[in-house]
Amino acid sequence: MRLNKTLAWVLTLMATSPLAYAQTEADAGAALIAQGEKVAIASDCQACHTAPGSKTAFSGGYAIASPMGAIYATNITPSAQGIGGYSEAQFARAIREGIRPDGAHLYPAMPYTSYHLMTDDDVHALYAYFMHSVKPVDKANTLTKLTFPSNLRFSMGMWNAIFGSTDSYKVDESKSAEWNRGNYLVNGLAHCDTCHTPRNFMMAEKHDQPLAGAPLGSWYAPNITSDPISGIGGWRDDELVSYLKTGRAVGKNQAAGGMAEAVEHSLQYLPDSDLKAIAVYLKQTTPIRTEGETAAAYTFGKPVSVETAIRGDAPNNAYNALGSGAKLFSGNCASCHQPDGSGSPNQAYPSLFHNTATGMIHPDNLVSAILFGVRRTTQDHDVLMPAFTSPTYVDPLTDQQIADISNYVLHNYGNPQVTVEAGDVAWMRKGGRLPFLAAAQPYMVPGIAVGIVVVILLLIGLRLRRSRQKHKS
Repeated sequence: MRLNKTLAWVLTLMATSPLAYAQTEADAGAALIAQGEKVAIASDCQACHTAPGSKTAFSGGYAIASPMGAIYATNITPSAQGIGGYSEAQFARAIREGIRPDGAHLYPAMPYTSYHLMTDDDVHALYAYFMHSVKPVDKANTLTKLTFPSNLRFSMGMWNAIFGSTDSYKVDESKSAEWNRGNYLVNGLAHCDTCHTPRNFMMAEKHDQPLAGAPLGSWYAPNITSDPISGIGGWRDDELVSYLKTGRAVGKNQAAGGMAEAVEHSLQYLPDSDLKAIAVYLKQTTPIRTEGETAAAYTFGKPVSVETAIRGDAPNNAYNALGSGAKLFSGNCASCHQPDGSGSPNQAYPSLFHNTATGMIHPDNLVSAILFGVRRTTQDHDVLMPAFTSPTYVDPLTDQQIADISNYVLHNYGNPQVTVEAGDVAWMRKGGRLPFLAAAQPYMVPGIAVGIVVVILLLIGLRLRRSRQKHKS
């Protein structure tokens, strides 16, 4: 009897051991994939690799606006049209170095200039997530067609050699684990530097001015160094965490444009510990003061209402034309932001005073919010401000009207030293002023042609001169 019991126990153990091992292996695989999903969220992959309105995540097609033209994000699902044929080594090289399996270079709209810091463990987990959890979508990539010389992808090899880096993240032992996590997120996965660091004439980041603020098309990515005037040095940690999680920090700022996308697709899903780590790191960055700023942007303004003064003054004509910034504000803005600019009681419609967007020395975000509106969906709330440029469901405004509203807001609620001209609005409507390299691009082909002609003429002249000298001798 005892022998039978022992035999039964041994047989049971033999039968269940492979099952237990398989279960452990499955749990390990599931944990790896879950970690990869966290890396994908922190890296904001979906925001660029999913076209607006698309029901298939990571299938590409989103046109990323760049000064050189539209760069279309590719399909990164594990299909034949996507990255299904990538080995892990090829995947890692694309992520960190911006080089495809066929050797072609990616444009740095894919932020490999930050992702090079990604650890081996995170690359491995990210690969597992995309290959084993993301649904494959057989969708062809939209071809990126930039003009010469930007269409020469091999030129990115030279650009990378001058400005790129392949260094992986190195822990700073003199700092806390929380600071190191924040550093890794800000400069690596979340690639905050790609927007918030100014760029040189070759469109590479100025590494001596990290996170000091930079134009971003029609918008402006503000200074997020620890400077108390120009940066976030005067923000409390909990205000930074709230801003990253919900897209707003009452009395400080609200996310719009590209930052709204980052909050909606990425930052709101990070654990609070990561958001706190980002805040801790940012509060300890080197402070950089923006030239011309003497007070924090969120300290400007006070409630002001001119409704009583403008009621019955120069009544609207038959076309309902409003002739001043005050009247334009009353007719287009006051119903949400209140006649005195204080916003709604719950600040879903934010106050226009004590607001970074209206207090900055750069008015880009104020003007762009009027032009393009604000859309942001988080677990906390939905935000929708209509665009006042076509197509829109409200009456579109002209460049001069938007300039008039902006100047009324700036004079009463924001930085009164800043003025907006109709020409400024026209540039922002077109996507912002072009950096040198992009502005020079249309003249490069004619310039090269002229250069070749000049060289040919010089060679002909040199040959004729030698021929004459030989003839004289």
